[in-house]
This record gives sequence, C-alpha cells and structure tokens, in this order.
Amino acid sequence: MFTGIIEALGTIAAVRRDASNIHFTVESPFAGELQIDQSVAHDGVCLTVVAVDAAAGTHTVTAIDETLQKTNLANWQPGRRVNLERCLSANGRFDGHIVQGHVDLTAECESVEDQNGSWRYRFRHAPGPGRVTVEKGSICINGTSLTCFDSTDDGFSVAIIPYTYEHTTFQDLRPGDRVNLEFDIVGKYVAKLLGR
Repeated sequence: MFTGIIEALGTIAAVRRDASNIHFTVESPFAGELQIDQSVAHDGVCLTVVAVDAAAGTHTVTAIDETLQKTNLANWQPGRRVNLERCLSANGRFDGHIVQGHVDLTAECESVEDQNGSWRYRFRHAPGPGRVTVEKGSICINGTSLTCFDSTDDGFSVAIIPYTYEHTTFQDLRPGDRVNLEFDIVGKYVAKLLGR
C-alpha cells in the first residue's frame, strides 16, 4: 500500500521489450536500498523490482500487457522522469490517502494555469462506474495524492503548491499529456454498493 506522497524522482534509463512485456530500468536515489520482489510505485503504478544494480544506482521493473493497456507506461522512453514511492512501512506516517498502485485508467491534461504562486491543472477522463470524484475528495495522479475540485462525471481540477511542483513530475506536465489515475478506493466501494 502507498500514500501518494512522492519520495523521489526517478529517470527511465533503459526500455527493453520482451514479447508482450516491457522491462524498465530506472535510475533513482534509493536504488541501492531496494530488494528484488519489493513493490515500488512508478507514476502511481505498483511494479515489482526484478533486478537491482546498486553500483549504477538503478533498478528494473517489468510491466505486463494488462498494465501497459491501463496506464501510460507503453509511451515511456529513456530520459522520462517518473514519480517514485516505496510501500508504506508499518510504523510510517499516513500523510496522503490510501493508494493501492492499481491504476484505473488514464486521463488527459486539458490545461495548466500559472496562478502566481500555485498551478491549476484540469483533467478529463472517460466517465464510468467507480470513476468518482467529489469536491475536496482525494485523487491519485501519477502516484501523487491530491485534492480535487470542480468535479464532474468526466473531469476535475487540482491545485499544485510550489513544493509539489518542484518535487514531482507536475513540472513536466503539459496540456495533451496522459496521466495515470487511481480513484479513491473508499469512493469506488461506495459507488459499487450504491450500484453506480
């Protein structure tokens, strides 16, 4: 389980196709601390570490076809920066919200507005059951726990403070880019129980 509080920025160092899978080698500041079989969220996608090269400061993860179809990982190329978060430790602080690392779908960034000290981003996604946002509710975008507003059936906005902008890939995000969305798990369960 994750919290959506980004721990570090990583950089895609290599991309290797293997049948329907893609192996990503990622440079990160904590690669040397990772172990094989450990779960790490990459732009909100929970992936298993399959190799570690501590000397090179890299780890490798594998994305299968199901993951590639539900996320934006199929478009990742060397040089791309990604948000990284290791799993929450049992004695850790729960600063964000419950994030599983199970992306529901991608959304398109419609607009980015510089608001003289913060940034406002608008996203649009396909409507559907369980794709629920509420005013001042939680949303996970590329692994980042955020509060949404201007919520509709097919979109929402978020406001980004300078710290988040500087320490995540939001600084790289432009209109037209696709992002990974994970809707709030509590909202998804409530929507299912209510038959939405």
